[in-house]
Amino acid sequence: MPDKSLRDDLQATLDARRDLGPDYDAALADSFVERLDATIAARVRAELGRHGVAPAKRPMPGAPMIPIVLGSLGIGIPLTGIAAHEAGPVGLVIAWLAIVIINLAAAAAIGRRN
Repeated sequence: MPDKSLRDDLQATLDARRDLGPDYDAALADSFVERLDATIAARVRAELGRHGVAPAKRPMPGAPMIPIVLGSLGIGIPLTGIAAHEAGPVGLVIAWLAIVIINLAAAAAIGRRN
């Protein structure tokens, strides 16, 4: 059975849309989705609590670096072939040195954010 407060929120959003008109559709939808997300998150936390599982309080260490590392490998493989073919060992070293510097800079920026 749907949550009565969530149904009431949806009805209030629809009533507000009727009163305000289509110019406010995006703002009203965003507001309702935020309340829906909060409701879902609360239900998930409650369900995890019933099963004795504590929800994660923070993301896995290093998780923000995963896309950067995978992107570096994805770019590094073709760059290795191109650099080795076109510029030889010197080009290969320069290409990978640039990738390493970019990864270090990204890690430092992410470390400062956290």
